[in-house]
Amino acid sequence: MIYDPASANPLTGNPLKTRADVAKALNDLFNPLLPYFSEGHARVRLSGTAAHFDRIAADVEGFARPLWGVTPFAAGGGAFDHWDRYREGLANGMDPEHPEYWGEVKRTDQRMVEMAAIGFTLRMVPEHVWDPLPQRAKDNIATYLKGIRQYPYADNNWKFFRILVDMGLERVGVDFDRSLTEQYLDELDGFYLGDGWYRDGNVRRIDHYIPFAMHFYGLIYAKLAKPGDPRAAAYRKRAALFAKDIRHWFDDEGGTLAFGRSLTYRFACGGIWAALAFADLEALPWGEIKGHFLRHLRWWSRHPIADRDGVLSIGYGYPNLLMSESYNSAGSPYWALKAFLPLALSEDHPFWQADETPAEAVKPPVPLKHPGMVMMQQKGNVVALSSGQQNYQMRHGAEKYAKFVYSSRYGFSVEADERAYLSGAFDGMLALSDDMRHYRVRESNEVAQIAHKTLYARWKPWDDVTVETWLVPAVHWHVRIHRIETPRALHTTEGGFAIGRADLDADVCQEGSGLAEARSATDVSLIHDLSEGNRRQGRNQRALPNTNLIVGKTIVPQLLGEIAPGTTVLATAVAAAPAGTDPGDPPVAPDLSELEALFAREGVTVSAIDVPERF
Repeated sequence: MIYDPASANPLTGNPLKTRADVAKALNDLFNPLLPYFSEGHARVRLSGTAAHFDRIAADVEGFARPLWGVTPFAAGGGAFDHWDRYREGLANGMDPEHPEYWGEVKRTDQRMVEMAAIGFTLRMVPEHVWDPLPQRAKDNIATYLKGIRQYPYADNNWKFFRILVDMGLERVGVDFDRSLTEQYLDELDGFYLGDGWYRDGNVRRIDHYIPFAMHFYGLIYAKLAKPGDPRAAAYRKRAALFAKDIRHWFDDEGGTLAFGRSLTYRFACGGIWAALAFADLEALPWGEIKGHFLRHLRWWSRHPIADRDGVLSIGYGYPNLLMSESYNSAGSPYWALKAFLPLALSEDHPFWQADETPAEAVKPPVPLKHPGMVMMQQKGNVVALSSGQQNYQMRHGAEKYAKFVYSSRYGFSVEADERAYLSGAFDGMLALSDDMRHYRVRESNEVAQIAHKTLYARWKPWDDVTVETWLVPAVHWHVRIHRIETPRALHTTEGGFAIGRADLDADVCQEGSGLAEARSATDVSLIHDLSEGNRRQGRNQRALPNTNLIVGKTIVPQLLGEIAPGTTVLATAVAAAPAGTDPGDPPVAPDLSELEALFAREGVTVSAIDVPERF
């Protein structure tokens, strides 16, 4: 019998249209974890893979993260059959005399992250995890949580974790130093940019942590805070503004923009819609919020995201360690259960009563100043032209943040070998090499601006090489203009979108002077050279396996060429679409002098870059 990866996905076959469907999905996702609880129920170990933190912390992650879904399910009246495990696990994990003790914390530690789910659970359903415990267990839990919260948390969304712990402690009557709560609430406000957008700390990146962390936790606070709390009102106002922008990161079939780090959290990306519902905040019509929420879950139900036993894998569209972060343990993907927050709401809540509103399949491009993107809605896909972000700290940071274009349907690829220039995927990128072995791509920007619906960036792949890039939307296409100044000859490779590759080389490919086109049973991907003079050579690159986030085997149309010392201008048109959709003829390259005049007149700095660079 041939194994079907999709059949292992606990969401497969679930219509995901009603509250009952979503509740079933939660239970189907949780049940595969049961065999992996430790004897004392304080740890859940799902595989032998490791993260940069210690094994105990990884096991705590496996224990705590499912609570993000289980807790609202119980708060909404759901019958969860395994609270006895969590009661015993909490008691044993925070008992210094028990063999499964989680360990003492005296510095920034992964346990700080996982205690947020426990604080949330204490605040929402103390009758399940606190009230039945003996006094000694309660004292141990209070001591552990009070001890862990006194140390500094990471200078980003982690600051919300102390606040969530504090909300739980307050709910169960444990006294603590509230000045620490106020300190972090003030510091979190320092990350706010305006128009509903935050940055995730003092960094040049604005990614999915804004919807599934900053706003997610802020809306939980807004719902559970005391009446009249001014911060609750501020969080609600910011989220209402943000919803109007973040909806453009989702396509009409429920896919979200594959961009940035921590994408193994998968449908946590739909947590913003879940949190709006939880907070009773109709930032958009309820039918639109519900549509985004349910379509997103349905999108994930169609992908092989679990191992054979139904345990969520590290990866995105399929199991894939290559794209993971150093902090992804086997339990990390269960932050996806943040999406189940609306289960705290009763069936008669307006969110559940609303009829889904279909999303628009095609809309005009939408500029987003703060993340430095121009969003292009297409049928079954959302495309983001992007400039202004960077991440030096994360593995594959250039691929996750600094490509020219990102997509919900085609994801993006990470490179498998930085010393194999000719084997690179380079989708959405311009790669340059001076030895045909090593290569450089955009990692950061010296300047990043947006003007109307066009982006500009200046970046340096080497200290003595400068590249200026303009990105222009053009219906199904987009155009990239690169002006390169180099003191030596360079070889260049520029990639279009990666599409799934068929077995037996059944895809239809065309390549020649100035173009490369690939057509599969499901998609078409095109790249055309619009440069004046000598045209680059087209190539359909069979990328190395498991480099793309969506599918394991891909083809990437590319343009390859040499540039001489001095100044060279390259112009490129790129498109991709589902099979049967005609992208039309490639557009004409815009006039470079007109682009320069536009930015001289209207260019404004992208918010993501407007922070001191940190190495």
